Amino acid sequence: MAAKITYAVTAAVLVVYFVLVGSRGVMLIQHGTLLTVAFGVAVLVLPVIGVWFLWKNTQFVKRANRLATELDAEGGLPVDELARTPAGRIDRDSADEVFARRKAETEEAPDDWRSWFRLAIAYHDARDTPRARKAMQHAIALHDGKPVRA
Repeated sequence: MAAKITYAVTAAVLVVYFVLVGSRGVMLIQHGTLLTVAFGVAVLVLPVIGVWFLWKNTQFVKRANRLATELDAEGGLPVDELARTPAGRIDRDSADEVFARRKAETEEAPDDWRSWFRLAIAYHDARDTPRARKAMQHAIALHDGKPVRA
């Protein structure tokens, strides 16, 4: 729940920032000189990119949560079996061991979104966020019946 609250607060702060930056861009354009119009347009591009990025990430999180809910209802969410350091961090060797099992599971069933979902969690636990995101995107695409890129 704390992650959801943090995400919502961060998103709200970003939206306020986008509005403030956008208003400055509009003010620059309204000033009317060639230079201020050029700067105003350039300033307006930043919030547009930011809103698009925030929208795509929010959609990704919603889809991943939908898969987690479905997998939990089936009883298929992976059990947290990772060893932890005294500080509470995941032990690297333990994460690597679980990752190897999840990777083998995914290689045995490459068309099963459930195995890709569990692999994404294993990547995340192994601190490989880019691959975790790609694996989760793959799971979402398989679940939704969309074409999957190799």
